[in-house]
Amino acid sequence: MHGNNIMSFHYNDDYLYCEKLKVKDIQETMPYSPFYLYSLAQLEANYAAYQKALEGINAIIGYAVKANNNLTLLKHLSALGSGAVLVSGNELQLSLAAGFDLKRTILNGNGKTLAELRLAVEHGVLINIDSEFDLQHIQQTAKDLNKPANVLIRINPDVDPEVHPYISTGMKNSKFGIRNERLNWFLDEIRKDDLLNLVGVHCHLGSTIKKVRIFRDATEIMLDFMRAIQAEGFSARYLNIGGGLGIDYERTGDDIPTPTDLINSIRGLLTDDITLIIEPGRSIIGNTAVFVNRVTGVKTNGNKHFIVTDGSMAELIRPSLYDAYQHIAFIEPVNGKVETFDIVGPVCESADFLGKERKLPAPPEGTGLVVCDAGAYCHAMSSNYNLKMRPPEYLVDGDRLTCIRRVETLDDYLRLFDV
Repeated sequence: MHGNNIMSFHYNDDYLYCEKLKVKDIQETMPYSPFYLYSLAQLEANYAAYQKALEGINAIIGYAVKANNNLTLLKHLSALGSGAVLVSGNELQLSLAAGFDLKRTILNGNGKTLAELRLAVEHGVLINIDSEFDLQHIQQTAKDLNKPANVLIRINPDVDPEVHPYISTGMKNSKFGIRNERLNWFLDEIRKDDLLNLVGVHCHLGSTIKKVRIFRDATEIMLDFMRAIQAEGFSARYLNIGGGLGIDYERTGDDIPTPTDLINSIRGLLTDDITLIIEPGRSIIGNTAVFVNRVTGVKTNGNKHFIVTDGSMAELIRPSLYDAYQHIAFIEPVNGKVETFDIVGPVCESADFLGKERKLPAPPEGTGLVVCDAGAYCHAMSSNYNLKMRPPEYLVDGDRLTCIRRVETLDDYLRLFDV
């Protein structure tokens, strides 16, 4: 089911397995539906693929916490040696709880608050400068704490990643990054400040990128900026090329680049004085999970056929938000008539769908159905819309099943109100 060397999710006699456990057996013991189900072996294999790709290169693998912030999964990544990439103060505190080495973490963002910057400077986190006001806030924080801040400058290489515009982040008109023509102004300001150490440059091109030449083009541009900064007397050593490597959501047999393909495309450009920072999120966590639902019923309006599930855009919003494709399959044998279905949830919105125009056999009520590759930007973006409760998460390790996040309850929700 996943085009990987290790088959964490696989079929046996038309039943889906996660490692050694039958997903239908797991579903039948669950008091709650829907839920997320992760494979630890897949997570470890994905991280190892980056380690192998980076052999012989000075590098930091910075896992992008925003992709999936489950504390148990973060602890596993930190134990494997991963650094972390943060976009908020809360992610910084969570990374601390997960045991990440905060000297190998990076705080990104175009609107970092003074409170967030204070946490970052206190813990020695690498901080990306995103704008003039961001630089001033970092300077103010370092001065207030009388503590040095290690900074990188976020530059937009203006390379088109050829992805959905919402997840294209490295173009000139992006909300992220400085105006490149203002680089010398930033260098002058940093030079005047004894508490700021300019240690590198950063870019992030976008997400779901499937062509490694895009990374190579950007790296060439970023190295030019880096050399220019070094020529100005700064000992910048970190080259942060961001993340964004795509995964095989579509299952059409396309050749999706591996971490090795990505690193090999830029390996020849790197010199020994550079420490490469890479920020994978989706490509480490994306294919480690499935979102497990039950079919509530099947209906037709004459022209269109619908499979209605108990999972919805409240638990998994990527298809509704980005018109993203995620593969959908049954977890058990289904012998109904094959039709073209939209798979939709119970939320009161026409945008509430998990997949459109999928050829599937008509399932009986109660059939188990999964949305695949649900590890990244799925649970992390879930909500309480229509008063749906955020679903539980379970981790499989061989033949062991562990709850790594309990289901949110209505009592949890009601506690937020002072009544």
